[in-house]
Parts: sequence; structure tokens; C-alpha cells
Amino acid sequence: MNKRLAILSTLLRYPDEALRADLPDVMEAIATAGFNDRDRRALERLARRLSAGDPLDRQEDFVRLFDRGRSTSLHLFEHVHGDTRNRGPAMVELAAVYDAAGFAMAGRELPDYLPLVLEFCAVAPPETAANLLGQAGPLLQQIHAKLMSRGLPSSRGYAAVLAAVLSEVALAPVTLPTDAQDQADEDDLAAIDAAYEDQPVVFGPESDPDREGARAKVAAMIQRLRSMRQAAAKH
Repeated sequence: MNKRLAILSTLLRYPDEALRADLPDVMEAIATAGFNDRDRRALERLARRLSAGDPLDRQEDFVRLFDRGRSTSLHLFEHVHGDTRNRGPAMVELAAVYDAAGFAMAGRELPDYLPLVLEFCAVAPPETAANLLGQAGPLLQQIHAKLMSRGLPSSRGYAAVLAAVLSEVALAPVTLPTDAQDQADEDDLAAIDAAYEDQPVVFGPESDPDREGARAKVAAMIQRLRSMRQAAAKH
């Protein structure tokens, strides 16, 4: 198994509670998987971000980056075929590659979903994985560039995953974060940690002395949950 690709597949999963529970093991694995120093530091920073603060914030980041618009979609064929009927045959061909290697797809994800592609490449023969990722290289560079252009710590974190995938097939991303951006991401993580640690425990609006403010927080949480449910329903 290619341990690095397995880690990268995991980091691109939707950040639900199951992923959050796996993150301590993921962070430990990143340190020993053989990533180059820059990729390792960036991936450790992403794993820390995914485990820090409010889980709903991390889920909202993911939905905003990957489920709203085609330019950063994790479904690779959307960047080639869009919604045309050519996408169907391409899916069939990719599924046949999986079948030929004895790889059984679990769940309802489409064959071109990048975390699934990486999961397959982690266990596929090295030449098969290199061929598939090499073909996807220009698409990964394109998605990486779009994520970097968002200018957000979360988008740079996920761009680091794409950069590490490209490293597996000796390709480089078009742009890389600057040292100043890396330091800004570290500072942002420190602020998240501090805010989360200082947050008082509240068991409902009635227990908060600022009842109106508490109700507003609950209403905002409900709206975020509703938005994520609606986004999930579209897939």
C-alpha cells in the first residue's frame, strides 16, 4: 500500500465526526509516511485545522470549497466533460479500471471522486496508480490553482493535499504558499485553538445570560445545518 496516498485520500474526506476521530492517527502517520518537508508541514497544519474548533465550521469550509461550483469540484470528470453525456462513458471506463484491479467501490460515490481515486491508487499496482494520477495531473494542477486563488487558510490547506498528490508523480503545482501565508495560517490556527478553549459551556439559550444572543447563535447553527443538509441532498 502507498501510505501517502491513503493519508491524502483520508484528508479529502468530508470532515464529519468519523474523520475527526481518525485525525490523531492521521497526524501520527503523516510524520512517518515519507512526505517532503514542505508537504509534511502543510498536511500537519491541515490535520490540525480539521481537528480544531467547531466541527460545523470545518464542514461549512468543505461545502463552500468543493460543493458550490465546478471550478474546485472533487469530481474529476466535471473538469473535462462537465454535464455532457461524455461523462457517462468515462465513468464506465474508470470503473472498469477499478474492477480489473480487483478494487470494490464502497458507498455511493462516483468513480471520479478524487478521494476514491486516491484510495484506489493507494492499493493499486504502482504503475497503474502512476498512470492514472499522471493523466489526472493537469486537472489536479488546475484545482490546486483555484484553491490557492481563494486566499483562505482552509483553501490553502486543501491545496496542500493536491500538491502532495502531484509530488507522487513528479509534478509541481503552479503556485505555492509563501512563507508569510504559512505563518498566517499558523497564527489563524492558534487563534482558533484559543477561542475554542475559552468558549464557555452552554446547554441552551435559557442558560445564557444574554438570551437573545444565545438564541441568535442557535438559529445560526440551525441555518448552517439546514444548508449542509440541502447541499448534501443534491448529491
